[in-house]
Amino acid sequence: MSRTAAEIATQPACWRRAAEAAATFERLPKPGERVAVTGCGTSWFMALAYAALREGAGLGETDAFAASEFPAGRAYDRVVAITRSGTTTEILDLLTLLGRRVPTLALTADPATPVMDAADAVAVLDWADEESVVQTRFATTALAYLRAGLGELPGVKPVAEAAVDAELALTEPLPEAVVTADQWTFLGRGWTYGLALEASLKMREAAGAWTEAYPAMEYRHGPIAVTGPGRVTWVLGPLPDGLAGDVARVGGTLVARRDADPLAELVRAQRLAVTLAEARALDPDHPRHLTRSVILP
Repeated sequence: MSRTAAEIATQPACWRRAAEAAATFERLPKPGERVAVTGCGTSWFMALAYAALREGAGLGETDAFAASEFPAGRAYDRVVAITRSGTTTEILDLLTLLGRRVPTLALTADPATPVMDAADAVAVLDWADEESVVQTRFATTALAYLRAGLGELPGVKPVAEAAVDAELALTEPLPEAVVTADQWTFLGRGWTYGLALEASLKMREAAGAWTEAYPAMEYRHGPIAVTGPGRVTWVLGPLPDGLAGDVARVGGTLVARRDADPLAELVRAQRLAVTLAEARALDPDHPRHLTRSVILP
């Protein structure tokens, strides 16, 4: 078993621990605050998901930006940075730029890194740290932590229930049509669009696969053109009306599990990425051209 596969399998336990930890952490964004969330790569996609969850629940305006694109002149009550390594250049540069003029919170896996001094408050999720270059359990645990901190959310399962769905996602066989496909398009709406982006990224990173991701309602505005036999359209979260018929009409394979928590569906996509990597004789722990953290000179 690859290290990535082993880390993927620990996610349900990590999420449960994250929910418990969030219940006693007092520096999470407060209802009504204007918040910006930032990260790089996978962490940025988790930021997108959290921002949509928080604002959609009516808890306050919440934006998400890649750290390199953060509008530093815009006013916020709090900035949340997600950084597994705590060493990513763009995150540290942004936190330095913000200084102490806005409260900052960082979520990290490593307490022995510069982010500990760069942010006003730090939530250390060291039990979710990873050896693999490819991020899986830290990213989803960070989102579970932030999601739990929002309390009850309309139409969204508690984190404990999401963990149960993830356990099923870890044990159920992947459909043959999904494993043998030659192209995958991931779709999401609201907070699950960030998850769709992350699912697609995992497939590219680990397996070098041809994958794309879009807001679900944008699928019929162009992306459907690549759909056909041997190609998968995978919806994370609610399935838009009529989309199943559109996929069937052009001969594609639809994956849409209405009852599964979308974060658990991301776990299934992670498993698929590792399965494809191994089938292509690639090392999912050390993907081509990638390092654990981007540290610029």
